[in-house]
Amino acid sequence: MQPTRILPDLQCSLLCEEVRQESNGNFFIVGIIDFVRVPQLPVTAYKLSVFNRWTAGLGQFTETVRLMGPDQTTVLRKSEVKFAMKDPSINATTVTVFGNVEFSQPGTYFVEVVVDDVMKLRYPVTVFVVPPQGQNPSQPPQSKSGSPAE
Repeated sequence: MQPTRILPDLQCSLLCEEVRQESNGNFFIVGIIDFVRVPQLPVTAYKLSVFNRWTAGLGQFTETVRLMGPDQTTVLRKSEVKFAMKDPSINATTVTVFGNVEFSQPGTYFVEVVVDDVMKLRYPVTVFVVPPQGQNPSQPPQSKSGSPAE
């Protein structure tokens, strides 16, 4: 008996700055993000992309990608996309783009990848504040005259 549906495996998921597709169909991934280091919060990321590669599946599926806050319950962004795999030997690639994501507090955020209500992967993205070199995080920035900046 031939199977008509096989839930795919998630071969990889990468949070990055941008994903481009070349004329030959290959993908070009720009700026893979391990963590977010900023001089102050809140900060807004203009664009975050999630590159997912699915393999060994057969049938029609719904992928859900969520960006979760540090409390692990707040959904900052959510995207759903339908995709099909006609043969288990062929891969499927999805790219999710989240625009204007605000990080308001430091901590560990999470990217969750779900297919047809089955969690396939959940990985952390830590946001932390690193003040500019020579500046104490509790002191206001100094202007060139030595007085606090306005």
